[in-house]
Amino acid sequence: MNKRNLIPIREYESFVSDREAAGCITLPEHTFEQLEKFLLLNRGRGDDALELMGLSARKGIGKMITAKNYIGLIAMNDGTMIEILPKICSKTGDGDSRVKRLVVEMLRSLRDMPYKSVQTAHVNVDRMNLFEIFIRMFLDEVFAIVKRGLQSGYKAVESNENTVKGKIVFPEHIKRNFAHKERTFVKFDEFNHNRPENKLIKAALLFLYRKTTSIRNKADIKTLLNMFAGVDASTDHEGDFIKCVSERNMWDYETALLWCRVFLTGRSFTSFAGSEVAYALLFPMEILFERFVALKLKKLLSGNEFQVSVQDRTYHLFDDPDKRFSMRPDIVVRRKSDGVIFVMDTKWKLLSNAKANYGIAQADMYQMYAYQKKYAANSVILLYPMTDMVSDKAIEFHSGDGVTVRVMFLDLFELAGSLKKIYTLLKN
Repeated sequence: MNKRNLIPIREYESFVSDREAAGCITLPEHTFEQLEKFLLLNRGRGDDALELMGLSARKGIGKMITAKNYIGLIAMNDGTMIEILPKICSKTGDGDSRVKRLVVEMLRSLRDMPYKSVQTAHVNVDRMNLFEIFIRMFLDEVFAIVKRGLQSGYKAVESNENTVKGKIVFPEHIKRNFAHKERTFVKFDEFNHNRPENKLIKAALLFLYRKTTSIRNKADIKTLLNMFAGVDASTDHEGDFIKCVSERNMWDYETALLWCRVFLTGRSFTSFAGSEVAYALLFPMEILFERFVALKLKKLLSGNEFQVSVQDRTYHLFDDPDKRFSMRPDIVVRRKSDGVIFVMDTKWKLLSNAKANYGIAQADMYQMYAYQKKYAANSVILLYPMTDMVSDKAIEFHSGDGVTVRVMFLDLFELAGSLKKIYTLLKN
């Protein structure tokens, strides 16, 4: 895999096979077929509302594959790497390097994933795809471990020795040493670096050495492999993950092991199957957006003025004869001074003036109407990413029976300014 095999694509852009088509990206026929098989195999995995990519056909063009919902990387067995970036709009532009930095920042909002501690200030994202960026972050973690010193542990060893140490294993001793009185078959604990955590890191380093195309990453992996020369690479990844211990002296391994799980098991967020694909690191943009905004809003609002609940489970749609159809709005804010409640939901959809009702789904409006009634909310707000196809001014819908749904837009590159507008609304 080299640089010429990297094919970037944005959400809502499409691939076609072996032909030119306006607004589409051309893939070699065999690569297109491999990708199609992978998508068909993974249809229906994860959230039913999400789809990896859309499969369609257009007269005069033929089959098309359209990026939808997920961003990240798909590495094909023929060496092609597809990098999917989100369709993000901004008043100040959205170059690929800027988008990549934002994606990494959004990944930090995922729980139980290694991205929460990452920094990209020192990473040259202009020359790296997401996979190489992730490798760089993992290597930084491993270098930090090596600097502090590899943790050692005891490993049970059975061996035929010239001296007695540990315990004699009599059945094996008799079997092996009838004619070798000078030897003793023993079992003992050996103190070395060959513990499961180090074995997993070495396995990940070996895997990445074969996959990286970055000269710097390859050189640093080689350096680290020399540091792990006395460690056996894990061959039973799941078994070794189970053996990993949560001890106070192992805290510095935590993030590195999360990276190991990503690289060795392909668990970026959702696992995907398919022999056509070497590996896939994919993330549902809808969930990334939801968690990122919730994290930022909670950080902004939590304090003396507001009480914030994320993924609130206070109410069900029906309470009799028992509680049915749970309601779980993304963000519920209660103003402490007077108890006024605001309910917000994030939606990763690109609205447009050219679409009926701006492209807002009717089901989303039903949902917000129900939230207002159940929570007796002063205001219910739908939060969408900014798009250049609609004004960034708030939109309001009034039901006539006391329900007002506000639609507001977030500039992810200038999120502080967008959140300030929300803060002002909640405060007043």
